[in-house]
This record gives sequence, C-alpha cells and structure tokens, in this order.
Amino acid sequence: MNVSLQSEITLYPLSIRKDKKHYIVEEPISGDFFELPEIGVDAIKRLEQGEELATIEQALKNSYPDEEVDIVDFVEQLLDLGLVQEVDGVHVKKELSKSSSRSGGFLWIPQSVGRLFFNEMMSKVYLLLLIANIIILILNPELFPHYKDIFLFDSMVLNILVYLSISLVLILIHEFGHILAIRSHNLPAKLSIGNRLIFIVFETDLTQAWKLDPKKRNTLYLAGISFEQVILFISFGIMFLFPDASIIGILGIIVLDIFIKFIYQCCFYMKTDVYYVVENLTGCYNLMESGKIYLNSLVKKHRKDEKNYKEIFQNEWNLIRLYSVFYIVGVVLTLVLAVMYIVPQLYYTYNTIYMNLLGAGDRAAFWDAIAFSVMTMFMLFLLVFVARKQKHEN
Repeated sequence: MNVSLQSEITLYPLSIRKDKKHYIVEEPISGDFFELPEIGVDAIKRLEQGEELATIEQALKNSYPDEEVDIVDFVEQLLDLGLVQEVDGVHVKKELSKSSSRSGGFLWIPQSVGRLFFNEMMSKVYLLLLIANIIILILNPELFPHYKDIFLFDSMVLNILVYLSISLVLILIHEFGHILAIRSHNLPAKLSIGNRLIFIVFETDLTQAWKLDPKKRNTLYLAGISFEQVILFISFGIMFLFPDASIIGILGIIVLDIFIKFIYQCCFYMKTDVYYVVENLTGCYNLMESGKIYLNSLVKKHRKDEKNYKEIFQNEWNLIRLYSVFYIVGVVLTLVLAVMYIVPQLYYTYNTIYMNLLGAGDRAAFWDAIAFSVMTMFMLFLLVFVARKQKHEN
C-alpha cells in the first residue's frame, strides 16, 4: 500500500506509557508492545489528532532539529508493525500475530494468591534466601554438587529417567513462579511448550509485563529463580537435619539441577531471566543485539568504525561495551559447566554402558546397556530430525 504526504492515516487505538528512556506503545487488539522514542510518540499523537502528514513532518523538524525526519517512512514502519487501520479510507488487512492469543490464561488463579507469594515483604525474603544459600555453600564446600550426583542407581536408564523427572518438576515450579508473579498484578499468563534441540522446555509468556513499570517487571522475571531458592534452602536444611535420610540422593540431584540452572541464568549471551532484569535496569532493550554488533566489529578488526558506533549507540556505548564483557564471561561459564559436569557425566555414562555391553556387569546390566543404547539412538534420530526441520523452515 502506497503512502505519500497527501495520504490520510487512521491508526488503531494505542496505549502509550513513558518508560525509562523512551515510550512503550501497546496495540490492544493484538496485544503487541513496541518501544518508540519521544519523536515517534509525538508523531503518533499528531496522527491521532488528524493532522496532515506534511504538517506533521514540518512540525517535527521544528521541534527536533537534530533528528532526521521522514514522516512517510515512519508511517510505512507503522504499517509493517500493524498499527495502521486505514490508509486513504482503505482498510489495512491486519494479520494477527501469535501474541493475539495471549489474552486469557491462568485467570482462575486469584490475584490474591499471586500477591501472597509476590509482594514487597516476600521479595526481601527471596533475596535473603539467595544470600543464605550462597553463604551455606561457601561455609560447607562439601555441599557443592558433584557430577556423579545423578547416578543414584546401577541402572543408567533409571538414573536418566529419575534425573529428567526431577528436572521436569523443577522446571514446572520455576515457570509456575512466573505465572503467580504475573497474576499478582491481575494480568494473564500463558504457559507454552517448546523445544531446544531435542529437549522439551516450558516457557511462560510474560509479554503482558510491559504494562508494568521496570521495577515491577523485574519481580516477574526473577520469580522462577525465587521459587528455586526456596527449594534449595529447604534441601540444604534437610541435608543438615537428616544427613542419613534415604532422600539425600534425591536432594543431591535437586541441588545439582538448581545450581547448574542458576549459573546458566548468568550466561548473558542468551536471553535468560537475569538478562531481562539487566535490560530493565538499564533501559536498553536491545542490549544483546547491540553487544553482538560491537563484538563482531572487534572480531573483524573494524576499530576504525568505533566513532560511527559511538554515534549510533550514543549514551548506551559504555553500557554495550560492559555488556560485551559479561557476554564473553557467559560463554566461559558455559564452557566451565561443560568441563565440570556435562563432559564427565557423558564420559562416565557411556564408559559404563560400553563396559556393560562387553559383559563387565551381570545380565541385568547388559540389558540395561542395550536399553540405554536404544534410547541414545532414538535421541540422535530426533536431533537430526529437528535440525533438518529447522533448516527446512529457515
């Protein structure tokens, strides 16, 4: 659809709220949110008042002399975002995004229940539990998880099934923390099932959190970690009070799983819960994308373009450089986790399976190795299938 300075533009009803640096614009029909600078919001308000495009462009040039103003290009961007309802009286066909189905979801959970777990007092409790858990580990290094903690039984199949079951329960508890947190603000939540490679993951859609100010959004993002700290503290308590209990092995798996996931949250090269908190604290909502651009310029040795990047990123330049350091630290942390836990676990597992296939164990161990080998081949088949499917979709 062609747009010119003579075009008449009608926007969908929009909700606009001031954020830390810019403005958050919500399109209520689709439930989509966008970040716009002040000049963009000024243009939208003038469009809503029915001003002509040529008049708006001239007004913006007068009000923002340092900005490059092209109102036609801006309206075309609004078209791409699905914010324009009509152009010259012609209705613009709107393709509803996936976010249009976000309304509803866990509304049966009363706001009061969410507020019971997430309020100012409980936020302090969760923080104290985090500090307590760190102190406990420092004072009791023997409680640090070991890679062999998942091997409770002689049967490798049973070990993997138990570990995956516990991990799944902990994931659900983590996501339910997010759900209760967003319900504490009487907003809808949606739990979806996705995949990362061949692993099933649960993800809570927190898009509606953009209705809140950054401080309140932080509570939503940290909700899953908060619930994990409660479980971790209880696990440590039982280990101290009942060191000979039969449940100690299960608790060891819980501690291992939460410990690895907590370190994973600190890997800022991925958009983890903690990453979103950093975005909220800084008000830089494209931190990862900007950081990748900066790191890419260093790898390609385009240091001569540093001045250009400074002009593009402006006040966020120093922040992006600092984030790039944490980006690299996150990659290092991932490698450390692999060396300390994943690689040793894989070696121990498949070395045991190999020996049992050669007859080092009894008959039960042999058939357990056969079953585990079949599971491995099935998982490899799924890995190839998913990889080819993703390649085909791209």
